[in-house]
Amino acid sequence: MSIEQIDRVDRKILAELQRDGRLSNQELADRVSLSPSPCLRRVRRLEEQGYIKGYVALVDPERVGLGLLAYITIRLNKHIDGSHAPMGDFAQAVQTWPEVVECYAMTGDMDYLLRIQVADLAHFSRFAMDTLMRHPAVVDMRSFFALQQIKQTTELPVGSA
Repeated sequence: MSIEQIDRVDRKILAELQRDGRLSNQELADRVSLSPSPCLRRVRRLEEQGYIKGYVALVDPERVGLGLLAYITIRLNKHIDGSHAPMGDFAQAVQTWPEVVECYAMTGDMDYLLRIQVADLAHFSRFAMDTLMRHPAVVDMRSFFALQQIKQTTELPVGSA
């Protein structure tokens, strides 16, 4: 399903829940001008249809000792002896590395883009040298460190039109 298959009220519900996932059904209903029962039915339908993937608490990385944000691009050897699927092997390995908070397969010169959240440069170095560079498919790695956060949001522009 796409955004065109839901109406303006559903989009308003999505926008409000992105701003505050802890809204009570009554508060949400008031904000989108519905009574509570139809509002709850719409939210449940949006959940069932996969528009709402889940609800989470956003944790401040610095407060939990993970103040260094890095992005890493990875290029893989596509033809490793004994493995016909190095990209699949790498993608599976990424799932087990807690330092990787996001991973994307990419177009262009590099195969993957990883967002890494670690305590400090020493932690980053251990992860890069002992984990990433030891993966048999990795042939090139480039790292970039965030100096300052300019914008961060989890809100998608679902609109209300």
